[in-house]
Amino acid sequence: MASLHSHIETILWTKDEISCRVTELASEISTDFGAADSPVLVGVATGAFIFLADLVRNIQLPISVDFVRAESYGCGTLSSGVPKLSLDLKVDVKGKHVILVEDIVDTGNTLSCLIAYLESKGASSVSVCALLDKPTRRKVHFQLVGEGKFYRGFECPDYFVVGYGMDFAELYRNLPYVGVLKPECYK
Repeated sequence: MASLHSHIETILWTKDEISCRVTELASEISTDFGAADSPVLVGVATGAFIFLADLVRNIQLPISVDFVRAESYGCGTLSSGVPKLSLDLKVDVKGKHVILVEDIVDTGNTLSCLIAYLESKGASSVSVCALLDKPTRRKVHFQLVGEGKFYRGFECPDYFVVGYGMDFAELYRNLPYVGVLKPECYK
């Protein structure tokens, strides 16, 4: 692990800062949704798996959990702009409130595609809970469905970040913090 840490230029959010913010997001979700409106949390694999696990452990509601896989980065540092859905839902979301759990919202292409997909599956509302939001890179302004809300952990500066589930070429997901990857590590 020591060699992984040496590839990080700067730590943007520590393990403790992330933990505190995830707890706050879970509290907001628990307040916004009652037991009668229990949401389905849909994690976007693979980047959101750690965030989703921590989030659901802190939500004080009965919830369902599922995953979708949408890929737009491959092994690069820039989104292809054309997300590909390669894993379908198991949970029926028709008539249910859905919270799409993302690691990072960048261009908005993947998120827009996933929101439209969930709406086509009959979700009564689609909210988004993103650990990181990078609005400076936004190309597509996504529309939430129904009474959907946008829950944002942190606003991310325009750096290529890894850790806490986020990767470069499938590495660095296991770092307990979010950091900026040194450019020489991905060139």
